[in-house]
Amino acid sequence: MTNTLDQSGEPSDTPEEREYEMRAHISSIWTGGRLFIGIYTFFLASLVFSYFYLRSSNNGLLWRPDHVTAPRTYGLVIFGFSLITAILAYYGRKRLVKGSFMDFSVAAWSGVGTGLLALVFQILELSHLGFFPGSSGYASTFVGFAFMNIITLVISAYWLETTVARGMRIRRELSGASPEFSSHPRARAFRADVAAMAYFQVFVAMTGALLFAMFYLM
Repeated sequence: MTNTLDQSGEPSDTPEEREYEMRAHISSIWTGGRLFIGIYTFFLASLVFSYFYLRSSNNGLLWRPDHVTAPRTYGLVIFGFSLITAILAYYGRKRLVKGSFMDFSVAAWSGVGTGLLALVFQILELSHLGFFPGSSGYASTFVGFAFMNIITLVISAYWLETTVARGMRIRRELSGASPEFSSHPRARAFRADVAAMAYFQVFVAMTGALLFAMFYLM
């Protein structure tokens, strides 16, 4: 067995140990990204449970009096921009895998823009509701959904922006023609982060389709 301590008592810094630590770091990014999706799922599950529980019980016929509905035009615009953001993030990751950082950068920054537009329209929608937050079961769950979606859109845009900014910093600070595709630890961690970010964006779009159907179509 290799002795991991030298005579001075300091940890050794062998290539094998550096590679092991790098693989552990990549694995932690992979695991953390998927755990975050799991946490987000439980976050949404509370809203879905409240929606269907109040809808099924309909105490005092106060679930949805007069069939009130949130502005569908706003809902369609918000969902549309969120879906475009996910598509751009997924497309950018595919282009990065094929070796085009420029395509990834353009797609990512465009996704940040569409994500922020979705956020703006989600905030504006709250000022155009035809009901008060506590007027019915539907109204209460919808306002909860709106605030949860604001948090989701902020996280989505922030993660996308920091990922592409990280890639640009790697290109600026590391040497070589395409440092983001090198075996440098920062480049490898960047590519792992891009994969986790893209999976989260796609998951947000998939859950967004369910929530759009719940609050605007059903």
